[in-house]
Amino acid sequence: MSVAQPVALRFMIGARTLASARRRLVRVPLTLAEARQGACPALPPLPPDAQGYLVTSLPDAARAALRHAGMLALVRQRYTRFHVDLSLGFDAWFAGLSANTRQGLRRKARRIAAQVQRFRTPEEMAVFHPLARTLSARTYQERLLGAGLPDDLAGLQRLAAADAVRAWLLMMGDRPVAYLCCPLVGDTVLYAHVGHDPEVAAHAPGSVLQLEALRDLFAEGRFAWFDFTEGEGQHKRQMASGGVACVDLMLLRPTLANRALIAALAGFDGTVAAGKRAVTALGAERLARRLRRG
Repeated sequence: MSVAQPVALRFMIGARTLASARRRLVRVPLTLAEARQGACPALPPLPPDAQGYLVTSLPDAARAALRHAGMLALVRQRYTRFHVDLSLGFDAWFAGLSANTRQGLRRKARRIAAQVQRFRTPEEMAVFHPLARTLSARTYQERLLGAGLPDDLAGLQRLAAADAVRAWLLMMGDRPVAYLCCPLVGDTVLYAHVGHDPEVAAHAPGSVLQLEALRDLFAEGRFAWFDFTEGEGQHKRQMASGGVACVDLMLLRPTLANRALIAALAGFDGTVAAGKRAVTALGAERLARRLRRG
C-alpha cells in the first residue's frame, strides 16, 4: 500500500524559502534508468489521508500520457536529469567536456593545495562522518535547503558493510573543505550528499573533488552511471555526459483549498521565472546568486 508523507511546498527564490504550505503526498520517484527509458509510471492507489501525488523525474515527453483522472496538476520544476556514462572511460569522458571546462578544472586543481581522502568501509566511515558533518553544518545546502549530510553514522556504516556507498573529503592540511557521499544502487552511483566550505568557495573545491571522485569511479570499473539526480546546476551541466529533460509534477485532489494553493504556487513560480529571465537579460546572474545565498 502506498504511504503519504508530509511534503513542504515551498515558495522559493533560488535557495531561499519565503513561505511554505504542507500537504500529505504520495511520492512517486523515477530512477535514472526509468527516466532514460521515457517511462510513464502507473500511479498507486491514493490513501484516504493523502492529498495527492508528487511525481519526480518524470520525463517531459511522457507527461501527457500520465493518467491522473480529475486531479489538479502543477509542474513544480523543470530540469535536465544529468548523468555521466561511466562506461566511456575517464579519458573519453574528459575529452568530451568543453575546452573551457577542461581548462577550468585543471586550473582549479592546480590553485587549491589540497589532498583527497577516500572512504568505503564501516571503519573508514567512522572517520569520514564527523568531519563531513561538521563541514555540512556550514554549507548552504544544509542551512537553506535542509539537505545536509544526515547525523546517522550507523546507517552510513550499514551501507558501507554492504559495499553500497563511496565517500570523499577534500582536505587543506587537516581541514576538510569539501565532501561528497554517494550511495550505490545497482550499477548507479547517486549524487546524494555534497557540500563545500563557503570560505574557500572561490577555489571551487567541490568541482575539484568531483573530478577526483569520478576518476576513482572510472578506475573502479564496477558502475555504469553516475546519477546527478534531480535538479540542475552549472556544476552538473558542465561535468555530465548526457541528460534527460524531466519535470517534477504535483497532483492534488480538486478541493477548494488545493485550487487556491495551486493558483498561488503557479502565480509565484511564474513571477520568479520572469524575474530570472530579466536578470539573465541584464547579465546580472552572478550578483543574483550572491544575493540569494547572502
